[in-house]
Amino acid sequence: MTPLLLADITVFVLSVLVGFEVITKVPATLHTPLMSGSNAIHGVVVVGVMIIAADLDTTVGYVLLFVAAVFAAMNVVGGYVVTDRMLEMFRARPKAEAGR
Repeated sequence: MTPLLLADITVFVLSVLVGFEVITKVPATLHTPLMSGSNAIHGVVVVGVMIIAADLDTTVGYVLLFVAAVFAAMNVVGGYVVTDRMLEMFRARPKAEAGR
């Protein structure tokens, strides 16, 4: 195992542990706003996909790139959908028509 791969695996495992620890400490009332915001921020992953696409030359690489691009796009769109639904709760409801 190369030292670079070992360093990458170490960073990945540590980020999973820290992320799990942070998310479990968030109260339920703040979970939706934080998650919708963090999903929208994941647009950085889309930029990463574009940067990696410049260096690929294998079929396996293209398949993994496509999967990463699909998941990144779903995450970004999902963040905006959740944010829109959350903001909909705070909009004023239309008043009932007079005479009904």
